[in-house]
Amino acid sequence: MIDATWGTGEPPRDVLGSAVSAFDDQHPPSAALIADCVHCGFCLPSCPTYVLWGAEADSPRGRIYLMNEGVNGEPLSDSMVEHFDRCLGCMSCVSACPSGVKYDRLIEDTRAQVERRHTRPSRDRALRAAIFALFPYPRRLRLLRGPLRAYQSSGLQGLIARSGLLARLGPTLATLESLAPRLRKVPPPPRRVAAKGTRRAVVGMLTGCVQGAFFPEVNSATVRILAAEGCDVVIPAGQGCCGALSVHNGRRAEAERFARRMIDTFENTGMDYFVVNAAGCGSSLKEYGELLADDPVYAARARHFAAKVRDLTELLVELGPVAPRHPLPVTVAYHDACHLGHAQGVRAQPRSLLRDIPGLTLREIADPELCCGSAGIWNILNPVPAAELGDRKAANVLATGASLLVTSNPGCLMQVAASLRRQGGTIGLAHTAQVLDASIRGVALQDLTFATRSLR
Repeated sequence: MIDATWGTGEPPRDVLGSAVSAFDDQHPPSAALIADCVHCGFCLPSCPTYVLWGAEADSPRGRIYLMNEGVNGEPLSDSMVEHFDRCLGCMSCVSACPSGVKYDRLIEDTRAQVERRHTRPSRDRALRAAIFALFPYPRRLRLLRGPLRAYQSSGLQGLIARSGLLARLGPTLATLESLAPRLRKVPPPPRRVAAKGTRRAVVGMLTGCVQGAFFPEVNSATVRILAAEGCDVVIPAGQGCCGALSVHNGRRAEAERFARRMIDTFENTGMDYFVVNAAGCGSSLKEYGELLADDPVYAARARHFAAKVRDLTELLVELGPVAPRHPLPVTVAYHDACHLGHAQGVRAQPRSLLRDIPGLTLREIADPELCCGSAGIWNILNPVPAAELGDRKAANVLATGASLLVTSNPGCLMQVAASLRRQGGTIGLAHTAQVLDASIRGVALQDLTFATRSLR
């Protein structure tokens, strides 16, 4: 039995007054995985929060030390939770670690413990509740399109920006406004699209939450690419959220519900592969087997489903191209979305596909391992440091001299676009799918990309 200090900022205590251990027995961070960390420090230069603040507790090895304290009986203090919350979950440290420490698994299990066992301040709880009442629900997000388009086209957006009102009201509101992309009216893709020519595969496709609501043109491009490359594309109604935002923020039970629904929706479609064009979603979908490992009804089904998941670029390289590419005379800087490069290890495939486009020149961005600061909802919860990371990324993008920035995640597109606008950049941005689609169809890129030129 726990006393009334639970969630007040004081460590929770039992009826005898003893502080309660940080973690319970429901998937605590593994002591064996914690022991894999030898505290060598190779992760430090790749960790965004350590680069920003230079604080040991805000580095991967520092957070692992805190996890070890919790496993050994220390209570879950506000300070401990703050350092866990500051982690972007970018997994750059996983790529950098010479010992193969599974920090991704450790932070995911830790955050699930935090969400169950720690009560946040009321303002933080309210913000998180609003986020998770909206972002994982595609229909609710689509309802925002009309008001947002009216706001953008009416001139009100420029007036409010010049007034500085949002900045005075708070950085969270200012960040949300700055992230909103310019919306286009794009019809939703049909439920099934036949392959052009010989059918090579049947592919289920995730339409996503933010991707579907705010970047529908990326989904349309993805469908056209897959059909051109000989794939029947299946997009059942009502697929919902994949659960990525939930699992990355410790809301494990919610993520499990979303995962079960996704499996139920696609299980009997006859698909050979399940294609994803959003990096964070793909990372979570590939881990459904681990997420539902304790579910006797879904465990085997989840493993079977996860084995079919591919990033779009991953599948295109695996199948091999058949659709001709038309020239695109453009210089491109490619940004590795963290959950594509670090979490999924998909780095070579998008670069290979871009380099195979005639006339396209590919340039690399300095410090590619550092996150742009989007990190799912991290930029909303931590707007000031997220903007600093975004500005660092934007400066490195502009230094390439490229005319187009290409990446594979909607969050990255919004975050970097906002930072480029702050710096007065005019570079275009596009999803990888849009560039490939333009080359296959032989259309001009300026018809597909959006510029970062300020609309103020």
